[in-house]
Amino acid sequence: MTKIIALDDKLKLTAEKKASLLRKKKIMEVRKVFQCTHCHAKCERCGIALGMEPAGESNHPKTPYHFCNSCAEEYVDYVNRLQGKGNPDAFWHNHHWMKVWQTWIEYQGATDQFLRSKEFRRLLDELGPEDLKCD
Repeated sequence: MTKIIALDDKLKLTAEKKASLLRKKKIMEVRKVFQCTHCHAKCERCGIALGMEPAGESNHPKTPYHFCNSCAEEYVDYVNRLQGKGNPDAFWHNHHWMKVWQTWIEYQGATDQFLRSKEFRRLLDELGPEDLKCD
């Protein structure tokens, strides 16, 4: 009889493990979406680590995103092409290239809307600031 496991204790332990796993999953999702996606240490488009350029000395002050120089140049050319201008030497900046930029910008907008949603705010409130630190 010493090997009998109390069912209530086993169920409680299982429920606690599930709750712990769900909490860890929530934390990882928040970190991935909220912090890593909008990390100021890397280019938001290509993910390359940003150089140690002094603030305010960017060649492309019109960019609303944190870009490396290459992606910033492409973004500026994308905006110029929308206005009927653009670099004519960049022949690869074709319709498909324009679609890639359009889709990427739409994705950024959708991500921003998700971050402002009441459900995401609720998730942040559930977790608390100590859970949101990068390791």
